[in-house]
Formats: sequence, structure tokens, C-alpha cells
Amino acid sequence: MTLLSPLGHPAILFVCDAGPDVGGGHVMRSLTLAQALTDAGATCAFLARPAVDSVLATFAPETLSTVAAEPFDAVVFDHYGLSAPDHRALARGRPTLVIDDLANRPLEADLVLDAGPARRAEDYAGLTPPGAVLLLGPNHAPVRPAFPALREAALARRVAGGPVRRILISLGLTDVGGITGRVVDLLLPRLGDIVLDVAVGSGAPSLPRLRALEDPRLVLHIDTQDMPRLTLNADLAIGAGGSTSWERCVLALPTLTLILADNQIAAAMALEAVGASPSLDVSTGTFETAFRTQIDRLIDDAELRAALSTASAQVCDGGGAQRVATTFRARIAGA
Repeated sequence: MTLLSPLGHPAILFVCDAGPDVGGGHVMRSLTLAQALTDAGATCAFLARPAVDSVLATFAPETLSTVAAEPFDAVVFDHYGLSAPDHRALARGRPTLVIDDLANRPLEADLVLDAGPARRAEDYAGLTPPGAVLLLGPNHAPVRPAFPALREAALARRVAGGPVRRILISLGLTDVGGITGRVVDLLLPRLGDIVLDVAVGSGAPSLPRLRALEDPRLVLHIDTQDMPRLTLNADLAIGAGGSTSWERCVLALPTLTLILADNQIAAAMALEAVGASPSLDVSTGTFETAFRTQIDRLIDDAELRAALSTASAQVCDGGGAQRVATTFRARIAGA
């Protein structure tokens, strides 16, 4: 029997991971889902290592607790290092949602959320318990409401077209391997008067060197709360192949996707296959040459940018967090 917190509102524990090895997108997507659940009356808390606590302190200082105290009524896992035995040990029979991208290990879950564009139910055959509900595809991706709120304005802006005046660089809060600085170095000689809006975390390895550049075309946005507006105002993006891909798709922003980790490969390839975003793997020896070729093409070819924008807008609508929250709340209520 599910034990509800005061006033009948469920208390939900989030167990998630983030850091230089897995990126910060996991905690951001969990935070987005937690906010949707909180808006529906739930109480949410996070159990995580310090890297996650630092992100929560920046983006949710007053909304969510980072101390997970029992009792709790349900659990959300966003952690590649945990599998079915861990889920069972922590959840102890409570309703469980697992957020995943890999489909590579047994999961003990009532619901599985995998937003990958190419993900199919058969990918989880034998990995989930009988009766587990699979929430698959980008329309289940947790996207902050501020993005779909700007969708109509973004679509109108993309249709109007025009030259590239602003490029958004968004390669993750953790700036894996200093990739942000590396990309800026590749871009600056090719920009002309184009402005670079660079979104980075306050602990990004690239940040000291970026600050030292003192280039008037370079605008740093550190731990920014205004990614929706930056995404709307950009004409082109260079983005990591993680959960922020869906934010850019909602606002139809033409993007060159950089694959920074193995778990990003499948989604990046699927977006490329539907014509929504070309992609490059930063680990290849030809990355820098390929990057220069791709970025020159994207800046020069307005028709290509328009085609990418149209295709990306069709990937998802941004309502995933609310869809998942509604389904999970119904599961908790029925437990």
C-alpha cells in the first residue's frame, strides 16, 4: 500500500547521476519532471552525489529538497550505474519510474521513459517486468514549459529566415573535456561579425580561458536561467547530443549536434536520419576538419537551415514532462 504524504500528495524520491563522466543533462531532465510533478501537487526530493547538488542549488534553490528523507511513496531513477537489483533494493515495492537511454540492462520499473527517436518497444524485451509501461520517443522527453511557451514565436521567426547573426553554443553544464573552449577556438576565425552566445556552467573547465579571450563577439551565459530565450533568438546552434536536443527541436533551431558520450549516439543518429540535425562525433580524428566544413555550410546555406528547422520542429512538441507526470501520478494513485 502506498503511503501518501500530508494532504494526500505523494512524496517522490529522485535518484539521479551527473558529472563530467555522464554530463549534467540527467539532473536537468529529472528536475524538469520533478517540477511537473510538484506543479501537480507532489513533493520531490533528490538523492545524489555532490555534482547533482550543485546543479540543483543553481537551478532549483527554493523548489526542491536535496535531502531525501523517508517516508517516500515512489521513486524515479535516472542513473546508468543502477539496474534491477538496485531499483528493487531502493524502491522496496514502491511505484518506480526509470529514465533511460541505453536499453542495455535489466530494469525494475513500473514505467520506463526513453525519449530516443529511434527507440522501439522490442529494445526493452526481456529487460523490464511484465506489465511495465514504456513511454518512448521525444514527445515524452521532459522539456521545461518555458520552451513550448515560445514555440509559436520561434516557428514564426524561423519562417521569416534571414542570415545567421547569432550562434548558440550549448555543450553541457559540465563542459566534458573542455569541449566548449575547443569549439569556440574553431569558430572565431570563421565568424565575421556573427555573435556567439556561449552557455556554460560555473564549473566548466573552459570558462577561465573563455573569459580571457575578451572578444566582443563572444557573450558568456554562466549558469543561465534563460536558455529558452537564447534558443529563440539564435539562428544556429552547436549543441550536445543529450536532453537539450529536445529543447532545440521544440523551438525549431537548426543545430549541428556534437556527440560527447556513447549514450548520445543513437539519438544523434536518429535526428540526422530524419533530417533534423547533422552530427559529428568529437572523439574521431577528423572532427576538427569535419566541423569546419559543416559550420561553413550551415552558415552559408539558408535553404539547408530552413530544412533542418522544419524537420526538427516535427520531432517533438515539448509536452513530455506533463505527459509523464500525469501517467506516473496515476500509477502512484493506483498502487
